[in-house]
Amino acid sequence: MADISGNTTVGHAEWRDRFQQAETALNGVVIGQTRAVRLILLSVLCRGHVLLAGDVGTGKTTLLRAVARIIGGPYARIEGTVDLLPTDMLYTAHIDDDGRPRIEPGPVLSQGEDLSIFFFNEINRARPQVHALLLRLMAERSLTAFRREWTFPHLQVFADRNQIERDETFELPAAARDRFMIEVPVNAPTDPDQRIALAFDTRFHDTDSLIATLPQGLLSFRQLNGLAREIQDVTFASPTLQRYVLDLSEALRDPAAAGLEVQGLDVARLVRGGVSPRGLQALVRAARAAAWLDGRDAVMPQDLRQVLAPVMGHRIFLTPGFEPRRETIVPALVQAAFDKIPVPAS
Repeated sequence: MADISGNTTVGHAEWRDRFQQAETALNGVVIGQTRAVRLILLSVLCRGHVLLAGDVGTGKTTLLRAVARIIGGPYARIEGTVDLLPTDMLYTAHIDDDGRPRIEPGPVLSQGEDLSIFFFNEINRARPQVHALLLRLMAERSLTAFRREWTFPHLQVFADRNQIERDETFELPAAARDRFMIEVPVNAPTDPDQRIALAFDTRFHDTDSLIATLPQGLLSFRQLNGLAREIQDVTFASPTLQRYVLDLSEALRDPAAAGLEVQGLDVARLVRGGVSPRGLQALVRAARAAAWLDGRDAVMPQDLRQVLAPVMGHRIFLTPGFEPRRETIVPALVQAAFDKIPVPAS
């Protein structure tokens, strides 16, 4: 297993087997989300924060609770509201039965410093002041409260946005979006049999019982930091692959200069801001994790193609006139980059 510092003593073959077991188990309780499950497991391998995308009621909370059980760490959540204050993440105040005021730890602190998964539901309903505290928590995995410094070495933050209502919402600024390593779409299943199963199979109606069937602590959250470091160290990226990464990122930053074409759009006016160095690092980390999970010790072009859209998509900042159509424009732009940039032979 691992020592207290998180250094893993479990072999990579056994770790890979555990992740494959976890993927199978998660797909058994959250059906129709095969790609979302794979991307979230890659984020777990990279210790990266996740922005979830999808309509209401598609199973995002169930999926995160299931992941929390699989890795065995404490889980907490908070609901974004327009009147939420930064301090609401840290403590709650109330009058006790004896009439005295009491202060209790809030969602972030209630599970202590072993907090593993923190879910911010409808993050765009919260004000920018709340986002600021969350960003510090994400960037530093620490914060100050109750006259002491709290550290959360195992923390992974997940957030989703209300994509229906526009009133009383505050869209995440570019800096906030860039803190999320990956954006994972969680959409309703399209397969008719899966939709019927979700509606009529009673085991999907009791979320608590469904999640309880999962193997708790299979991925052992205290060891994941050490494993993540090892994967990045041992998974090779050739010089030609490195150049491919750079060419793709530059094409998405300046599509006109790269000669990209998207039907019906003037690509010279399309992109306001491209991928940051942090985003490029996230892409490489995710590609290495994808290669490792598939049993290889070197990154291949298919690994990049698997993760580029989820890692890069929310970091492509379109000009205001195109932003309302980003759900169709960004995938088309990514595909144009794949079509234009030559795939390295080796």
